[in-house]
Amino acid sequence: MKNFLLIIIALHLFISCSHPSEIRKNFNCKPYSFKNLEEVKDVKNLFSIEIPKIWKTNLYYDDLQSSIYTADTIKQLTESLLLDVTFINKSINFDTSFKLEQEQENLSKRLIKIKSEETTFLEKPSYYTVSKGKKGKFEYQVCHLFIKINEQNFILAKAEVYGGSLVNNRLCKAFTLIEKIKYIQ
Repeated sequence: MKNFLLIIIALHLFISCSHPSEIRKNFNCKPYSFKNLEEVKDVKNLFSIEIPKIWKTNLYYDDLQSSIYTADTIKQLTESLLLDVTFINKSINFDTSFKLEQEQENLSKRLIKIKSEETTFLEKPSYYTVSKGKKGKFEYQVCHLFIKINEQNFILAKAEVYGGSLVNNRLCKAFTLIEKIKYIQ
């Protein structure tokens, strides 16, 4: 039985590495492997994600949501990645009204949408947008990835990268981590 489980785990790792998500394909991401990962569960035990042990991580929750916020604080802001993964107890549909709401949110934050697409992520219907803007003196890009878990719940994974260097590379690293989300049923 132990050997069977090892084969299943190895097969899963092979499939994950050899079949990147559609988003990683769209960004022409190269395979990336983080070292010293730890599994972090949200306060409500709704989901977990593997993140580097050395990153600074905070947990948040209220009646409607539960979040894991993490960042590589060892690097300068313009070289780091900020990741916020939130399980939200609310229905979501990727219809015209939802997409218009996202556009209005971008406008209110003075963000310019670079790309958006409906896709499948973690084998669930998903929608992502990538936008760019400026906070203070820093230019930044933000990716919002909405993952519909079921009719009552979705996960919003938000990745922010500041500055102009290796933006795509850092977003690809974010997608690698987001692919490690496990929702607890």
